[in-house]
Amino acid sequence: MENSKIKVGIVDDDLMLVQLLKNYINSTNDYEVVLTSTGGHHFLKETDISLPQILLLDLRMAQGDGLEVLSSLADQPEAPKIIVLSSFYRRSFMGQMLKMGAHAFLPKETDLEDLVRIMHTVYHHGHYFSEEQVEVMRNQLSNKLPEFHALSKDGLTERETEVLRLVCQQFNTKEIADALYLSPKTVETHKTSLMLKTGVKNMAGLVIYAVQNHIVDADEIVLFDK
Repeated sequence: MENSKIKVGIVDDDLMLVQLLKNYINSTNDYEVVLTSTGGHHFLKETDISLPQILLLDLRMAQGDGLEVLSSLADQPEAPKIIVLSSFYRRSFMGQMLKMGAHAFLPKETDLEDLVRIMHTVYHHGHYFSEEQVEVMRNQLSNKLPEFHALSKDGLTERETEVLRLVCQQFNTKEIADALYLSPKTVETHKTSLMLKTGVKNMAGLVIYAVQNHIVDADEIVLFDK
């Protein structure tokens, strides 16, 4: 059904690229572009009406850059899954993008078919890391970013640690519930508790926290390559 499609927004001032992305995404079975904008300022005005479920966001635009959008959406409970898609892609920026609230960080040269596959991963599992990005996380992240620390009085419970490990393995809520014999509602409660205790804003932040605090090794992070 048409209205069951996942709603996508595109914020980019390259009009040809926007049209290309829109045409391709609308040709898929699962996604529909419902909003396009040529700059961050215009998009943030549009959010007063409704937010898409996935947002493809450029970083550098004349009318309000992507960093402004990331900052503005970071604390909104109904914020979309944000995929930063930029010609200003640098591997060394990956950790900072994730800290700011992005769920994936990709170069604009990303193949359209791969982009839709990554959209699926981000929407259903919360984040996407390429093999290259995991290598950056393994070698650079702990040295380049300040560590998160849970307050000692609110240390992670054994169950929260189990949930966190499964998040890092790209398990979604239902899969975690099945693996740990919990209800999906209980899993969501644990996820909320994890974010409150660690101070992160999304699932990608939890992965960074887990790596930085040696709860998991970067080698344990599961990648979706197909």
